[in-house]
Amino acid sequence: MSGGSFLDANVLAYTDDNRVPQKQEVALALVERVRREGTGVLSTQILQEYFVTATRKLGVPVETARRKIEIFARMDVVVNRVDDILAATDLHASHQLSFWDALLVQAATRSGCSVLFTEDLQHGQRFGDLEVVNPFL
Repeated sequence: MSGGSFLDANVLAYTDDNRVPQKQEVALALVERVRREGTGVLSTQILQEYFVTATRKLGVPVETARRKIEIFARMDVVVNRVDDILAATDLHASHQLSFWDALLVQAATRSGCSVLFTEDLQHGQRFGDLEVVNPFL
């Protein structure tokens, strides 16, 4: 999806985290906005990370987390391929990213997104046409 908005798992997790109400409010509004606009993009990695964070760290019941994955998956979902994993290893080496962050950047880049919403990378950092935006600043 050219010009799409790629959401990291931390954005999805904050939709369930009432310990930080300001971030929860921002995350809920962002998810709703990209769903309404039809610009939201995720990857299978993000859905997996969301499930683990929601159930293990936030205590979200498995059934609730599963239902939310079904809802999130109504957005465009990138399935990571072997060539994505190989490209992520190159990003890992060239940009000193963790492998998981590199795979996230690769999925967002392959999907043609212009924005990657995350708090895990440097706000304003660019990877070609992809800009990292921390929505919680």
